[in-house]
Parts: sequence; structure tokens; C-alpha cells
Amino acid sequence: MGELVELNEPLELEEALGILTEHAPEIMETETLPLPDACGRVLSEDVTAERNQPPFPRSPLDGYAVKSADLIGAGPDSPAVLRVLDEVDAGHPARTAVRGRTAVRIMTGAPIPDGADTVVRQEDTDEGEETVQVFCTQKPWENYCPAGEDYHKGDPLLKKGMRLYAAEIGILAGLGRTEVKVFRKPRVLLLSTGDELAEPGSSLSEGQIYNSNLPMLRAQCRLWDLEVAGAGSVPDDAEAAASFLRENAARADLILTTGGVSVGKRDILHEVYRILGAERLFWRIAVKPGMPVLAGMYDGREILSLSGNPYAALADLTLLVKPVLRKMTGRDDLRTVREKAVLLNGYPKKSPGRRFVRGFVRDGKVRLTDRSNDSGLLSSMAGLNCMAEIPAGSPALHAGEIVTVVRL
Repeated sequence: MGELVELNEPLELEEALGILTEHAPEIMETETLPLPDACGRVLSEDVTAERNQPPFPRSPLDGYAVKSADLIGAGPDSPAVLRVLDEVDAGHPARTAVRGRTAVRIMTGAPIPDGADTVVRQEDTDEGEETVQVFCTQKPWENYCPAGEDYHKGDPLLKKGMRLYAAEIGILAGLGRTEVKVFRKPRVLLLSTGDELAEPGSSLSEGQIYNSNLPMLRAQCRLWDLEVAGAGSVPDDAEAAASFLRENAARADLILTTGGVSVGKRDILHEVYRILGAERLFWRIAVKPGMPVLAGMYDGREILSLSGNPYAALADLTLLVKPVLRKMTGRDDLRTVREKAVLLNGYPKKSPGRRFVRGFVRDGKVRLTDRSNDSGLLSSMAGLNCMAEIPAGSPALHAGEIVTVVRL
């Protein structure tokens, strides 16, 4: 049975976040991964260019490497006629220097031979093999990619703390790297509680519902590129929940639970914290949904115990858990994104307390759901991408008003 708990005044969201981020450790452990496996990971070292890129002047197109001075006066009716000395292909060195009134046929990406200061497009010639007629003039260094055009040796290229995507992986490969050092992923332990929960795929007994919170938490961890160190579900039994956390906490950096955080007889998490000897950081925040959240420290790790109501749990994931993970990882993509938007429809209720309402925002306009915002309902979240933040003490809202939205 859950212990009786004395109600306390809920903390403001910002005060709760300050407590959580103060206690959240930064993950400094690193690992070295092959480049294909490092996409999406966070770089743990500064990367500096070890050579020029490209390491030689190269041609940006198929054509002829020439001296621009030899093309003065050339045109469709008076072409410059040059002797073709050689041909150079991509991946092969230029063997012959360009001299006056000569040319070297060249392919895209091939090294530009010494003596040439421009490359004429193949389309501006007669494509001759022994001699070539050029029907245009060109300026020096036109159609010419100098050595180090992309970057020079010693240039800073990637900064520690950057998340690696396709372009960054390409830069590393361009340096000749096959692997890269990254910070390891945060490890999260997940637990859902409730006598009423049955696992998807099993048969429902009378009075039961399927456990949607645990798969939802797993999915959000995957979207945030976290490692799930363990996941489980227990009935409303404080000893069973404490045993699960005691056995698995050492594998995780952060512990997330859902259910059992209110004031009912079956709200067991207060008792679980007591059994574990966990330090309680706070209980309840002044938002709706997601008010009955319990936070603590156990064995040097933060525990965030979220409401068992699915929408409330999802709201707390966005408002509380995401900033904690950003502190732990330094990842800017985990920044909470707030923006202003114009309401396309109203919200009929007064908001005595701070409220977060489901919506869809695009092009600076937000439409609030026309379905229920009850914290126990998840279906009305389908297809939505934000929560509209309504300050405490707000009257009913009308179309055309400006609100702040929090991106999901």
C-alpha cells in the first residue's frame, strides 16, 4: 500500500528544472566508433584539417586546361587554335605542363596541370584531339578550383559537442578517417507501475488496460537516440518496484517511472523512495497536465517519476526530461523549442493554473485540438506537434490571439 503523503505547494516549472539540471551529471565517457555507426552521435573532440582539401588544383568540369592569355580575342567566328599535348583523368597525375598556345584535355576532378590558369568547358570547343578550337575568352582562375578551396591544413572543421550527421561524416571521411571518438549515449532505465496494466499481445482481464506508457517511453528514447538500459512493469507493489530499481539502477544514468505518484492508496512511488533511501528533490509542479511528478536521487542517479496518465507523462517528458538530457549530453537538438504562433481556433476554458494544450503549429499559426485535453487520453495527440502554453489566470482564448507553443 502507498504511504500517506502530505500535500506540498507545487513548484513552478522553472524552479523544478533548475533543481533537475543542477543535479544532472554531464556524461563525459567516450567511445570510438566506425564512421557509419557514428551518425547521430555527439563528437567528443575538436577536429582540425590535417591537409588541404582538395590537395591539388582540380578541374570542376570536363574540358581543356589552358592559359587564359591564349584566348584573348577568341569567339565563335575567330576561335583560338591550341595544340593538345595530353589528357588527364580524375585520379591520375598531370604529366604535362601547359605552355603557350597549348592545351591539356581534362576531366572533372582531375588535377590541373602546371602552367594552366583556367579550364574551358568542353561545350565551348570543337572537342578536338590533336588541336582544339576554343570559341570563347576566359579570365584567369575561371573554372579553376585551387588547392585548399574547401579547407586548408590546420583549419578547424568540427567542434566538440557537435552532433554528427551525413555532412559531418563526409567531412571526417574526406580527412581519411575511418572512425571517430564520440560521447557515449545516456542510459535510461524505464519502469511502469499499475495493477491495471497488461502487456500488449496478452489477454486483458476484467478491469485491465494495455500498457501504453512503457512502449511510448521506449519510442521517445529511440527518437532522442538514448540507450534503454532496462525496462519493466510491476503491479502496485512498492517492494516489487523498489526491487526492480535496486537491481537495475547501476546500469543507468537516469531512471524514469510512470504511475503511482499521486495521493491514492495505490500510489506507491513515495513508499518506493522510502524503501530505497532515495533523496526526494521535489513533488508536484504547477502545470496541467503533469502536476503529480516526483523527482529524487538514488545511488547518484536522478529518478523522475511521471504521472501514469499518458498525456501527462508525454508532457513531462517534453517539459522536464528533455532539458535534463540536454544538460547530460550537451546536445543542442534537445533544446526546448518555444515560438510564438497565432491561434486559428479558440480555447473555451479559463485557465486558473498554467496549462499546456495539444495543438499543431505550422507557418506561425497553431490549431488546438478540438478533442479532449484530458491527461488520461492519448489518442487526441495523434498527428500533433506542439503544446500551446497558456499562462495561469488566463481567460478563454479566441482565434487571432498570440500564444507560445512548445514543440514536441
